[in-house]
Amino acid sequence: MSDALKHECGIAMIRLLKPLEFYKEKYGSAFYGVNKMYLMMEKQHNRGQDGAGFASIKLDTKPGQRYISRVRSVAQQPIQDIFGQINDRINKEFEAHPEYKEDVTAQKKNIPYIGEVLLGHVRYGTFGKNSVESVHPFLRQNNWMHRNLIMAGNFNMTNVKELFSNLIDLGQHPKEYTDTITIMEKIGHFLDDAVSKIYKDLKKEGYNKQQASPLIAERLKVSKILKRAAKNWDGGYAMAGLIGHGDSFVLRDPAGIRPAYYYQDDEIVVVASERPVIQTVFNVDFDDVKELEPGHAIITKKSGHVGIKKILDPLERKSCSFERIYFSRGSDAEIYQERKMLGKLLMPKVLEAINNDTKNTVFSYIPNTAETSFFGMIETAEAFINKTKTKAILNGQRSLSAAKVTEILSERARVEKIAIKDVKLRTFITEDSSRDDLVAHVYDITYGVIKPNDNLVIIDDSIVRGTTLKKSILKMLDRLNPKKIVVVSSAPQIRYPDCYGIDMANLETLVAFRAALELLKEAGKYDIVKTVYNKCIEQTDLADKQVQNFVKEIYDPFTDEQISDKISELLSDESVKAEVKIIFQPVENLHKACPEHLGDWYFTGNYPTVGGNRVVNRAFINFYEGNNERAY
Repeated sequence: MSDALKHECGIAMIRLLKPLEFYKEKYGSAFYGVNKMYLMMEKQHNRGQDGAGFASIKLDTKPGQRYISRVRSVAQQPIQDIFGQINDRINKEFEAHPEYKEDVTAQKKNIPYIGEVLLGHVRYGTFGKNSVESVHPFLRQNNWMHRNLIMAGNFNMTNVKELFSNLIDLGQHPKEYTDTITIMEKIGHFLDDAVSKIYKDLKKEGYNKQQASPLIAERLKVSKILKRAAKNWDGGYAMAGLIGHGDSFVLRDPAGIRPAYYYQDDEIVVVASERPVIQTVFNVDFDDVKELEPGHAIITKKSGHVGIKKILDPLERKSCSFERIYFSRGSDAEIYQERKMLGKLLMPKVLEAINNDTKNTVFSYIPNTAETSFFGMIETAEAFINKTKTKAILNGQRSLSAAKVTEILSERARVEKIAIKDVKLRTFITEDSSRDDLVAHVYDITYGVIKPNDNLVIIDDSIVRGTTLKKSILKMLDRLNPKKIVVVSSAPQIRYPDCYGIDMANLETLVAFRAALELLKEAGKYDIVKTVYNKCIEQTDLADKQVQNFVKEIYDPFTDEQISDKISELLSDESVKAEVKIIFQPVENLHKACPEHLGDWYFTGNYPTVGGNRVVNRAFINFYEGNNERAY
């Protein structure tokens, strides 16, 4: 509703399995792949609007011909910007050389961006400067075709420091201390090593360097390179890569934290972060799009052979539940039903909060992504009202007049569009005081539909920090003069930082954490804070697998309801006349709604990888010591 919750990124990869002439003849353009990539990236713009990038590789080019193209942007509309640049370049070439229009061979030779292997990426900048140098895909260049590596990913690593040290131990001198560069250089190291070994073998067999080149492409085992490179990775990731000669891969983390889906037929192999993107862009059925299994990679060789290989042993599956609640598009058939169920499961608590008074309650939602959960909530409200109507009619027996029956039957859940987003306004200023005021004006509220004795129930996807909910949104809703404002979160209380892709690095910014601290003060138990700090310090030098999450002890003395009530108190002040009640989804209901996606570490502190506990302890140390630093 009010928090600028940012997600890491989205990926899209396309491998054309036929010659470009095939697509020209069947679809009217050799730029079929480029056009589809534009659609795939636009359909995933919800996953990142700070930057976008595109890269392509041409297969079987002659020496001296450019075979890798890349364009990246941090413009206000980065996807449109990069494809605008691509389109301008293509049109200029066609204007200068009209003969290229029907000559696919000439197009491939002379026009950049056209190619058989394509990689796209959309990005939210979670930390660091949002410069074009930070935008994926990243490129590792080499004069040997097989040693060129292009990479893009949706990921965060918890152990970048360890991985960086590993590179130094290997004799490398990485140019940046970032997880993207570190991962790319790690893969690049083992790619170089594999190419060198294959070349030595070919040399012994009597091949010269020129003869060896195509044979290296055939013999290169991408799965072996990934197994060696990913051995010590700890984090959530869907990692995509293109190798200069034409091999490509997407690797998913062993806990299945970050999503990846693929589709394959005799014309194309395509991978994306979301299933409905592939369904829509390629007009294929739900069952045709497969989920890439955790710890596995989909690998397409230059030859066009496609294989799914196990790279890492899968861990207990902990797919990110925030994908289902908020980030992924709700047009996915499964996600749509899961979000409706989240709304349905909340309704008993809502009815309790309004004393079952549906007649004097208005239901709505903010933001638009909460609409599906809202539908589920209203379905349950209607079912409750129907039971009430049935009971009233049965109790009335034969004494009810037709007019009274009509009156009873006419009762419905009161649904109103309370807040309408003004798409012309954007909260582009991140400085707190400015942003709070802007958020209040991003939504226009609907006057005249709330009566003084009404409850106003507003459902949201999640409540993270709560800052602008307090400073802007609640004040905006209070202007409608309801008796009571009930804010409903389809997600549970967010108590712990995320370190696998969502930008939640600090504990003290989380309103649930602040509420627990206030409760400790009121109960005279604030000494627990120092005890937890000392336990975290004692674990600093332990191996990740030995580290425990002691931050849970901050919450242990209190029930979920006590923390929810304290959050309600913290987010409302004397300027808000209405009573404010905040309701959160219980974790057990989240698991009921999303039974295949049980990643809940931000709610429970149960991190799916060993690095998570170290991150949460570091976040607590930073809080206690007043260090304004990230925990990973």
